[in-house]
Amino acid sequence: MGTSLPSELVSFLQVAVVSPVSDDGALSLSNVSSWEASAARNPKAQLARTILSHSDIRTALTSRAAKVADQHVFNHVVDFKTGPRPLWLFATTNVARYAIMKKLKLKDFQLSQSYLFFWDKLNKSNYYLELMIQHADLPVDDRLVNHLSGDLISDGGQWDMAVNLLENYGFVPQSVYPESTHSSLSAPLNALLKTKLREHALILRNLSSSLTEAGVSRDTALAAIYNIMTATLGVPPHPKKKFVWEYLDADGKAGRWEGSPLEYYAEFGTKPFNPSESFSLINDPRNDYSKLYTVDKLGNIWGGRPILYVNTEIENMKNTVIKVTFVPPITTFFHSHSPPLDGQSRPPVFFGCDVGIMDTALFEYETAFDISLGLTKADRLRINESAMTHAMVISGVHLDASGKPIRYKVENSWGETAGQEGYFVMTDRWFEEFVYQIVVPKSMAPKGLVEVYEKGDKVVLPPWDPMGTLA
Repeated sequence: MGTSLPSELVSFLQVAVVSPVSDDGALSLSNVSSWEASAARNPKAQLARTILSHSDIRTALTSRAAKVADQHVFNHVVDFKTGPRPLWLFATTNVARYAIMKKLKLKDFQLSQSYLFFWDKLNKSNYYLELMIQHADLPVDDRLVNHLSGDLISDGGQWDMAVNLLENYGFVPQSVYPESTHSSLSAPLNALLKTKLREHALILRNLSSSLTEAGVSRDTALAAIYNIMTATLGVPPHPKKKFVWEYLDADGKAGRWEGSPLEYYAEFGTKPFNPSESFSLINDPRNDYSKLYTVDKLGNIWGGRPILYVNTEIENMKNTVIKVTFVPPITTFFHSHSPPLDGQSRPPVFFGCDVGIMDTALFEYETAFDISLGLTKADRLRINESAMTHAMVISGVHLDASGKPIRYKVENSWGETAGQEGYFVMTDRWFEEFVYQIVVPKSMAPKGLVEVYEKGDKVVLPPWDPMGTLA
């Protein structure tokens, strides 16, 4: 059912477009600055930011008159039941925060996922509108148009999308840009944004013969998206403008840092391992190994780093995880923060997987029901039984006496009340069957696979391929 915005809300969220259209279709910071200047002069926009950044928009903007009119009285009734943080951003910031904690001797520390969430959502909005201009010649019910208009601004993402955000916007401590209601409760915000974007996509299709008109119209839509997002999430720090961060280390000593988000990232996020020098290994048994793959139309920043995967055998992925996280001599206990093997700190491993109980032997369904469940990993991908819908980090591994992995220590994004203080156990067998991706520095990856990645000869998978699923 479509949603039409009340006139009060439309006025509440309007922003004038006063900046030029970007030449290449990418979201420009000059546009963002002009939208912010316009919003700063708008009392209604300021009121929206005051209220909506800590309120569920469905509650704060509920019409009293409509609520009174919508009585729960019906002539005919049918019984019916209904059911219910961007995981990849959690995994991305988790990879970086350990290095910051060690460098500054912090007892506890979090990077702002909301900061990256904001810029990702705004750029995905632009990415979708650009694709709608680009493919305006296709019927609106074409499979590609339909697919792109589905989950068009997903909360999910991929490693290369994270690198795009880091290189263009940097990152900030959580205390500088804290969580808001809708950075965690994203569903109502997403619903509103999607409605506005789809509505404008139809407008852009009619203007596509004039790229200038389409570009101006696109910026008008993005200005409205920006105002909705700053009202509900807060105004993020400008990537190139200075902020001040004050903190206490583990000994209670006060510290102070001043600079821009991009400078903060350059100082704290690129050593000892630069995210731009890490890449994705995948295990996709449907396709040839030792080849580079990408997914058509998949991305977040227009003209940014493409999403690339090197497909390899599962044993290569497991051995690489061990190399990154484990330090000899062989022991038989978990370690969350490995001591350095070569004088450098080791990062946890970002990985993409399915969602589920991470032990294939936990439930004895086959014995209880006298059935056989024989789908292979490739079969599950082909028939939509499984996909890479979740992202977490591996911070430990448990090996047997011969050095083979038995289980892995996993940190999830569900908080300390889930699992054992936020950590979970993943068995090696579950890794084989349901882990599809790991992200590793080139310096720690098999040389032959690095060469495949750097050669750049990629196979393009269709937009709806399961390897395009966002975690």
